[in-house]
Amino acid sequence: MSSFAIHALISVFVTAGALLAYDRLVVKPAQVIGIVDIAEVYRAKESEFAALLSASRTDDDRQRALAQAQAFGDRLDRALREIPVECRCLVVVKSAVAGGWSNAIDLTAALKAKVGAKS
Repeated sequence: MSSFAIHALISVFVTAGALLAYDRLVVKPAQVIGIVDIAEVYRAKESEFAALLSASRTDDDRQRALAQAQAFGDRLDRALREIPVECRCLVVVKSAVAGGWSNAIDLTAALKAKVGAKS
């Protein structure tokens, strides 16, 4: 075999390997869509805060309830930044998805777990 043929064969293998790596590391992960139902998470926490506020008898109790609501907002913000990194996928709000997606995964339960929302 001539050296030209060997170099051509090596070039083909390197190119094929690079394309395969690009497909597996860049294209495929970008095609996975994570869906979160933020409205469902808010409804779950809203009922908890409403019960907490209605049971509050003093200003200190109300301040604690408001502090918990603020902490929830902070946890939700942090969780929404962490989830795409953890699943290595694009995450969208459920209301933004039209129709069914075969490559979509529902991450609402993971979001609820991260922010401490009960179903």
